[in-house]
Amino acid sequence: MKLKLYADRMSQPVRAVIIFCKKNGIDFEEIRVDIAKRQNLTPEYAEINPMKQLPAIVDGRFKLFESHAILVYLASSFPGVADHWYPADVFKRSKIHLVLDWHHSNLRRGPTTIVRNTVLAPVLGRPLNPEAAAEGEKFLSASLSKIESVWLKGNGRFLLGGNQPSIADLSLVCDIMQLELLGETERNRLLGPYKEVQLWIENTRNATNPHFDEVHKILMKAKEKLQNPRLKGANNEGGESDMKRTLHSRI
Repeated sequence: MKLKLYADRMSQPVRAVIIFCKKNGIDFEEIRVDIAKRQNLTPEYAEINPMKQLPAIVDGRFKLFESHAILVYLASSFPGVADHWYPADVFKRSKIHLVLDWHHSNLRRGPTTIVRNTVLAPVLGRPLNPEAAAEGEKFLSASLSKIESVWLKGNGRFLLGGNQPSIADLSLVCDIMQLELLGETERNRLLGPYKEVQLWIENTRNATNPHFDEVHKILMKAKEKLQNPRLKGANNEGGESDMKRTLHSRI
């Protein structure tokens, strides 16, 4: 029976799981759950994931949610997945878990907080919140500094000194990609000081293309709508509901 993946591609963790599956030739059925339409809150979806978040998978009778857990399961259970994604060596594997655990309470809080309280706020009918955005920038800056000084320390092109990406690389990079919604100027301001991080993002993208770019197309379309003055004007003249359908509650 084909793996079922419940997904909304505006979600960073969803994109990481989809890219992983595509890169490793894992056959799956992508079942769209539109968070903007609150499809994740239905009783039917709660049977799949009682936490009502994305992504989630069903593999036969086995149900699983939380993207890190899903990536570990996929890397461990499906044939043909290269060892570098989730090494058999227990020491290397433990280091990957270390990064993933760190991710949730550190880097994860940066891009999401910044985007929600700046460029997305007007679209979602919320006031701009510079204080919250500034707090998000503090989390982002501290996290990027740690990535460079701890996780990217050494001669490897990827986290933990690796020369090939792991599930940790993919998960963290997909999170940072959310900054694309801010536009080039703001993205460059935030990432500009972190040259090693920028190189690592590009290395991860290149290692997983063409899937990386294909899965991020939805993000780039949203970025264009947010940054294009003509499209912004259209939103103010009645297109705002369409924009909300694209973005609301997904990020």
